[in-house]
Amino acid sequence: MAVDWSKIKRVRGECPAETQGVYASLEELIRLQFQSRDFSFLPSQPVSSILAGRYASRLRGRGLNFEELRKYQSGDDVRTIDWKVTARTRSPYVRVYTEEKDRAVLVVCDQRLNMFWGTRERLKSVTAAQAAALAAWRATAVGDRIGAVIFNDEEVIEHRPQRSQKSVMNVLNSVVRMNQKLKVDSKVEPNPSMLNEALKKALTLATHDMLVIIVSDFFGVDKTTEKLTAKLSQHNDVLGILVTDPVRESPQAQKVTASDGRLQMEIPFDRKSVRDKVVGSYREERDGIAHFMRKLSAPLLTLSNQGDVVDQIRELLGVPSRLKK
Repeated sequence: MAVDWSKIKRVRGECPAETQGVYASLEELIRLQFQSRDFSFLPSQPVSSILAGRYASRLRGRGLNFEELRKYQSGDDVRTIDWKVTARTRSPYVRVYTEEKDRAVLVVCDQRLNMFWGTRERLKSVTAAQAAALAAWRATAVGDRIGAVIFNDEEVIEHRPQRSQKSVMNVLNSVVRMNQKLKVDSKVEPNPSMLNEALKKALTLATHDMLVIIVSDFFGVDKTTEKLTAKLSQHNDVLGILVTDPVRESPQAQKVTASDGRLQMEIPFDRKSVRDKVVGSYREERDGIAHFMRKLSAPLLTLSNQGDVVDQIRELLGVPSRLKK
């Protein structure tokens, strides 16, 4: 049995509350400001972070960045001498640093119909909205400029990177507006090509040394997506956040009723053969996304609709859990 997940949304009436987890609210995204203070998408990372090791070297941090080793010249500060290299070559070498004074973060947030799906605590569209808000608030907190490309199946909205709380609010308002346009009975057709349209817009905004965070389920990934992402990564750092739902990773042995707004169907997850095919399809899809991101040395975080988004990000970044009262 093959299921086209891009055309299926969970029946709205089955959500635990009328709107909680179905739609993002501006108030909810604003509250995330106070939960984004002690983690970073940049180095230095704890050893348990998914960004540690070889991935972390791709992400530029603030302050002084190592640029090169060169032979000692008269007048160089002796404190910059690299004694290990000097001992190995038997000739004095110094480490040269450049100061990074500014950085911009560009969030690409997916709010297409394929994101309007969820079987646990939230729909993927809400998980993506929360992740985008956390990235925006975190960038502003450390003095970085924040910009965004928010897209659905019909339009792409851009916000050029700026350094102000007003710029964050503009981004969040656009995210909420697009999020609340999603409907089960929408007459809009799923448009996989809009991911590439959003990446093309990101290319015009991310000129040099930006951190580009792509928050999506990556529906519609193709060779063009890989080429556009490769272009982005040539002069910028790219971080992917793959939004998923547990039903595709480990389906529970029960039937699930789903609809595309016109037709309704029952998916027999109580049959092992169906569960195995769903899991196999998901793993193949996820591995393909991870493979092309890995070729670019770009990290890929996976966020689930189940579990607090902040806690998931903190765990992936190796940050201790928040104390719960």
